[in-house]
Amino acid sequence: MQFIFEDHYKKLGLEIFSEKDLETVHRYSLRSDIKVFLIPEGYELTVDFNHYQTSKPSLFFLTGQHLKIGKGKKEASLLYYNRDFYCIQIHDQEVACDGLLFHNVFEIPFVELDPEEEKVIRNLFSHIKDELEWKDSSAEEMIRTYVKQIIIRATRKWKQQNLNNETLKIPGSELDIFRDFSRHLEIHFRKKHQVSDYAEMLHLAPKTLTHKFKSLNIDSPNQLIINRILLEAKRLLFYTDKPVKEIAYDLGYEDPAYFNRLFTQKTGSTPANFKKNYTSGKKYNI
Repeated sequence: MQFIFEDHYKKLGLEIFSEKDLETVHRYSLRSDIKVFLIPEGYELTVDFNHYQTSKPSLFFLTGQHLKIGKGKKEASLLYYNRDFYCIQIHDQEVACDGLLFHNVFEIPFVELDPEEEKVIRNLFSHIKDELEWKDSSAEEMIRTYVKQIIIRATRKWKQQNLNNETLKIPGSELDIFRDFSRHLEIHFRKKHQVSDYAEMLHLAPKTLTHKFKSLNIDSPNQLIINRILLEAKRLLFYTDKPVKEIAYDLGYEDPAYFNRLFTQKTGSTPANFKKNYTSGKKYNI
C-alpha cells in the first residue's frame, strides 16, 4: 500500500510492504530522498556494502546509501521524503540527528527498538498514514510533527545504544565535534581530502582534531576521510557504468593513476577488479 503527499516541490510517501512486494520497495533504493525504514525482526537487508539481519524491530535511516532487502515476512514500513518537505540540515537544532542517524562516519545507520518504543514508533507511522488518507488542509504540518517525533526519539535511542559503551566511547561533551566532522565530511569529501580542511571548519588545529579521535580510540580523521571517498568510489563502480578515470575526477583526483593506487592499497583490489568481482561485504546481526 502506498500513500503520498505532494505540494509543489514538497513530497512525502509511505509504503507498507512485506516479502511478497519487495520489488516495489526496491524502486526507491537509488532515490535521493531521505528514507526511514521501520523493519521487524527477521529481515535481511544490505545497506551499501554491509549486510544486516534484524533480531529486533529496528529503524534504519538512509540518505544516499543503496539498499536491497533480501527477505522478511512481517509487515514493514518505508517513509521517504525530500528535503523540501523536511531538511534535516536546516532543522538540525530541532532534532540534532545529522551526523548521528544520518551521515555518521561510524556507519551505524540504525537503532533497535524495545517493545515499548516500537509501539510508540508504530503509532507515529500510523498517524502519518491517517493524515495521508484524510488529506486535510493541515495534514502537511501534522505529518511534519510526527516525522520530527520519530527522529527525536530515534536520536535519543541511538545515543543510548552507541555512546559511552563498547561501540563508541564518546562523552556527550565531545559529541558535537564528531557530529560536525561527519556533516562537513558528507558535504565536502569530493573536493577536500586533507585533515587540515576539516580542522579549519571546526576551528581546531589539525593535531588537536587528530588527538581527539585518537584519545577515544576512533579511526583517525584522515582514515575517515579516505573511508568516505572509498565508499563513494565503490558505489560509483558497482552501481554505475562510469569509467575509473571519470570516477577519479568526480572524487577530486586530477591524477587517475594516484586514485587507482590509493583504491588498490586500501581495498586490496584494483577498481576494475572490484567492479568485476565484488560479491559481498561485512555482515552484522542486530
